[in-house]
Amino acid sequence: MLSGTQKVAIVLMQMEKEHAAEVLRQFTEFEADEIASELVRLRHVDAGTVEDTIHEVHELATSGRLNARGGREIAAGLLEASFGSDKANSVMDRLSSSLAGMTFEFLDSTDAAQVVALLDGELPQTSALVIAHLRPEIGSAVIASFDPVTRTDIARALATMGSAAPEAVRVVAEALKKRTGAVSTPREPVEAVGGIQPLVEILNRSDVAIEKDLLHSLEQRDPLLAEEVRSRMLSFTDIVKFERKDVQRVLRGINPAVLAFALRGAGDAVEETIRGNISDRTKEVLDAEIASMGRVRVSQVEEARADIVRSIRELETSGEITIERGDEDDFVL
Repeated sequence: MLSGTQKVAIVLMQMEKEHAAEVLRQFTEFEADEIASELVRLRHVDAGTVEDTIHEVHELATSGRLNARGGREIAAGLLEASFGSDKANSVMDRLSSSLAGMTFEFLDSTDAAQVVALLDGELPQTSALVIAHLRPEIGSAVIASFDPVTRTDIARALATMGSAAPEAVRVVAEALKKRTGAVSTPREPVEAVGGIQPLVEILNRSDVAIEKDLLHSLEQRDPLLAEEVRSRMLSFTDIVKFERKDVQRVLRGINPAVLAFALRGAGDAVEETIRGNISDRTKEVLDAEIASMGRVRVSQVEEARADIVRSIRELETSGEITIERGDEDDFVL
């Protein structure tokens, strides 16, 4: 099933450049990044998918033909027409980073233990390069499989990693392919880049124990870096910043028992936000859970909140909600 962002990209592909640029200008820069990313990925879309998407969003293809081609040039041209050349170059540079993961997509079907075995004996910088280009849910499982010392070394290398030449990325990818016996042709060369955000994405999908341990170890090594990582992480209390409809979408699939633990000590603002976006019946169940729970361990509260954060991330991945970072690194929906 196509995500909302993919559908937007397909619709824009059907429009004249100047019209599509005007539409794209209505989105935030973060949303434009995501749409441009899908434009690059959707190099060829079958006509049936295009037609279904157009009908679904109640748009008409005014030219009478269905454009089934996207690609880097289409995305770059549309961004330049929308935001100017400087902003377009900035967005495409960020896109290059996110698309670099295609080089390592042959590892997507490999379990964490196998990836750890493949990286055995490698420098932390090399392991960080690979983990940065795995999907966050896979990267979190991989980094959790290392011993605590190595895990911290890799996390620090990932957070402080700058740009890597495409050739270096290809060399690492080809070496791993040979070890796994995988045979595939690399996609078009792109720039690989690490940084704090890939580490944040991984930690937001990790178990609470791994997250706490890694952040504690990182704080001992580099307090300023650990502080910046913490400031960027999505937390349960960020739900107060979400739009009402998105809060409701998040809470729809959360068990009231989990909510009861998560709300323990969360503060009035968070409780008001949650109670204001659940049904009366759910409130009754929630109140019953709270009344019967008695004393609870901190670890139970943390795990419940982590479950909700993971649910938010899953909804983001499926395109049902969009998390963007404001000018001061605040999370909003």
